[in-house]
Amino acid sequence: MSENTHDHHDVIAEIKKVTIILSVLTIIELILGFWMIGITSEGMRLAIKGTIVILMLAKAFYIVAYFMHLKHELKNLIMTIVVPLALFIWFITAFLSDGNSFRNLRNTYDPHFKEQATIKVEAKEEVAHATDAKESKSDAKEGKSEAKESKSEATETKKD
Repeated sequence: MSENTHDHHDVIAEIKKVTIILSVLTIIELILGFWMIGITSEGMRLAIKGTIVILMLAKAFYIVAYFMHLKHELKNLIMTIVVPLALFIWFITAFLSDGNSFRNLRNTYDPHFKEQATIKVEAKEEVAHATDAKESKSDAKEGKSEAKESKSEATETKKD
């Protein structure tokens, strides 16, 4: 019985150790996240975000290893988690590069499909063109109405 209670105390000690490690990692992540709010340097913010992601992966490992009981089954851990994760990352990278390549090719060879984000338009010219177009339309309407009036006057003079 003493061996059984000794094993029981080891298991409880291991659970306490993992809980403390997870708590410390979480507190470090929170501190980094709140510290990042005041930082304006984009490179420093990116480094902090990368550190937070690494800490999150460490927490995920501890959770999977101890609470899902995969710590001692290293081959199963690799086959069930690491291989699908690697494939998933590869798929995302492949899809992003393929989509970016398609967008660049479409914009290069077919100007009809030019994306709006790549077309530079100045707002002042656009407003000026719109105003000129309205004026030319109103001028055209006035010209048509003047032509109708002169035509009706010409028919009235013929009748007289």
